[in-house]
Amino acid sequence: MTALRLGVVADDVTGACDLAGVVTAAGLPASVLLGPPSPADVPADGAACVVVALRSRTAPVADAVAESVAAARWLLGHGARRLYQKYCSTFDSTPAGNIGPVADALAGLVGGRSIGTPATPAVGRTVYQGHLFVDGRLLSESPLRDHPLTPMTDADLVRLLAAQTPRSVGLVRWPAAGVPAGETAEHVLLDALTDADLDRHAAALADGDDLLGGASGLAAALARHWAGSGLATPAALPALPRGGGRVVLAGSCSRRTREQIDAFPGPTVRIAVDDLAADSVQAVAAAVDATLAAIPAGPVLVTTSRPPAELRAVQQRHGRDRAAALVEKALGDVARAVAEEGVRRFVVAGGETSGAVTQALGIRQVRIGAQVAPGVPWTVSTGPRPLALLLKSGNFGPPDLFTTAWEVGP
Repeated sequence: MTALRLGVVADDVTGACDLAGVVTAAGLPASVLLGPPSPADVPADGAACVVVALRSRTAPVADAVAESVAAARWLLGHGARRLYQKYCSTFDSTPAGNIGPVADALAGLVGGRSIGTPATPAVGRTVYQGHLFVDGRLLSESPLRDHPLTPMTDADLVRLLAAQTPRSVGLVRWPAAGVPAGETAEHVLLDALTDADLDRHAAALADGDDLLGGASGLAAALARHWAGSGLATPAALPALPRGGGRVVLAGSCSRRTREQIDAFPGPTVRIAVDDLAADSVQAVAAAVDATLAAIPAGPVLVTTSRPPAELRAVQQRHGRDRAAALVEKALGDVARAVAEEGVRRFVVAGGETSGAVTQALGIRQVRIGAQVAPGVPWTVSTGPRPLALLLKSGNFGPPDLFTTAWEVGP
């Protein structure tokens, strides 16, 4: 049995797949368990990294902490040698959490402090002097300031984290690596501008009992370190199922997902929140019929995404939480219905959407396949009828992803 070198608690599904994809590419075979573990769950064969994908990013703090601790206990119980807290590369959270409260709990579980960074240079996320940059712009000046659930209006990570925890927060400023002797902060954030910076951090932090954390960049650097030291062995990627239709389900309203929607040349089925609020059964049934009718022509896009101004108007009419719940359930229902008609390949855009779709499909665990772009891997579900799923963060992937993903995958 492969040693479980890294156990990861992730706060959403797409972030979990992002991390699992980059560590697999770096030589540490990974799988993703979808949802809180049960006693009957076991890590997939051959996985040296197991990621538990929760839906805790915007959950009530107490729920997020309880689910994260339970996931961490399951990972440690299955032999994980190092624990990692995965959160978004844009530090998506609110003043109440959930990054800080979960870090407090997981660090307490392992008896150490938390050390990490959201820096992921491969996708344009860097940290300098404690400030997070997205594609060269401060987080607070990036499109993330308009996020519908966690608008990020401050780029100072120390200030952001300090608002979420009563424990002390420190910063290791570039170009230092690791945590210097004499640093007493209970949470330590790391500057990093390049993958070389992350590699130096990983070499300094690979051994020890502290909780590590952040986005996928530091995890990938740890995987490179362990693979280079002979402590991880790459495995063959799983075969991706072929045949059946191809469907894209896009619930994210991020700028990049909207660019991908605009660039998609194939048939598009749009579902309006107003229609879902009026009669969700009828709206979903119409979307399913339209999708199945269009499948012979090639990939079909089903989307609820709207520009920020339209999204705000929808939220005002129906409430933010109700609008989100209607969208997530609708796209999950569409996925289940078309899968029952033979569709076996899905691209899903958005963390909450991916959680809803995998739950609707009854998928518990996926193995990581080929990457389409940094942090955007194909996955294959375990079980008697495997499905191919590309579960991507709303902000990830090239503009033509919905067209080109199929060329890399199944």
